[in-house]
Amino acid sequence: MVAQYPELATNGAYSADEMYSEDDMQYIVEYAAARGIDIMLEIDTPGHTAIIGTTYPDYVACFDATPWSSYANEPPAGQLRFALPEVMNFTASLLSSVAKTLPSYYFSTGGDELNTNCYADDYPTQQQLNATNMTLNGALNTFTETTHAALIAEGKTPVVWEEMVLNWNLTLSNETIVMVWISSEDAAAVAERGFRIVQAPSNYFYLVSALLTPALCITRSHVTTQGLWWRWMARRQPGWSYTFDPLANLTESQYELVLGGEQLLWAEQSGPQNLDPIVWPRAASSAEIFWSAKQPTGAPLNVTEALPRLHVQFFLVVRLFFYFLDPSHVLLEVLSLVILFPPSATNGFSVTAPVSVPPNRPLEGY
Repeated sequence: MVAQYPELATNGAYSADEMYSEDDMQYIVEYAAARGIDIMLEIDTPGHTAIIGTTYPDYVACFDATPWSSYANEPPAGQLRFALPEVMNFTASLLSSVAKTLPSYYFSTGGDELNTNCYADDYPTQQQLNATNMTLNGALNTFTETTHAALIAEGKTPVVWEEMVLNWNLTLSNETIVMVWISSEDAAAVAERGFRIVQAPSNYFYLVSALLTPALCITRSHVTTQGLWWRWMARRQPGWSYTFDPLANLTESQYELVLGGEQLLWAEQSGPQNLDPIVWPRAASSAEIFWSAKQPTGAPLNVTEALPRLHVQFFLVVRLFFYFLDPSHVLLEVLSLVILFPPSATNGFSVTAPVSVPPNRPLEGY
């Protein structure tokens, strides 16, 4: 719950028990910091913001529009009307209000999966664009410059998804960090523009693909082609991810732009029942990739040699999982992302792992 905008939580939460207070957030930050983890928060803008429409319906285009698949990548539909000055100012204020409560130097504004159909059919957006003689791309550029300026004023480094650079070619601060997630082949294009990179390519890393294995009998059938792609990823990923080279297709002078790697797990289909089997041991394999890249001998990483120790890691986690079946202990409910930054003289990072935990519940014993 943001002190300046408490209604966003009260109107948007599933229930009063499913909201995070500022005290909850500080507890998570302090708990993570004691373990060498830096919490980087993301408020995705301008897409994936339908929930804001429950409080500010005039700020959101195609709010809960149907069919949702025509206006959004995930339901429900709804995106900020970023071309409107009042929406731009509101967003900058919201980001600033949250950023000043967190110690991390990094803050993500997202920027992925922006649906242009939503704005093409939105009268207020089109009216504003026509009145100012501005394109949608130009309006997004102004919106992003304004919201990022608010974060920079709070001492934060903005972080975005790759679309903001490759699809929209926005004017971003040179300090901006770009998360490459759509394809490993996109890293070179981002590096060519001089931006620092966090590698998270879905053609190598996408933890949610484990949800589509036959054993779990879960599919994404709402879009046939997407469902087929996810099933393909589920079959290919376990060994394939271990072959990833974070520096592939980059010049030696661009190597320093790669800050580290990221394992992605979204919360739509994950929870306490399946968290550990999804995350481990695949996240451990990515940790080896981003911490070591090669074997001590200089030879490439070998998945056949790695499997025994990864299996040990998995069974240790299974043992831990059954320990938490005891109601006196608490299991983390949702892991949004795990970002692993190799420490170096140039960036000084250790490990960053944005996590979400049940509000108003202790973490003792985990």
